Amino acid sequence: MMGGSFFDMVSGLANLTNHPMGKMLSQFNQFRSNYSGDPKQEVQKMLQSGQMSQQQFNQLSQAAAQFQKMLGGRF
Repeated sequence: MMGGSFFDMVSGLANLTNHPMGKMLSQFNQFRSNYSGDPKQEVQKMLQSGQMSQQQFNQLSQAAAQFQKMLGGRF
């Protein structure tokens, strides 16, 4: 691997406000720092209330699994 780790690179991108990945990571970090609660419960509420469809849930689950795989399963 080159000089820095993947996480150093991701941290660097989060500081690039004009870079699309930087914006996304910055927003995620802000959400993560402000969120408290059980994510599984929140998703169940959204499914039960109709705020999220089963199809949307399946798509998001697949995207999250791919993203986690890309990050090496560290999250």
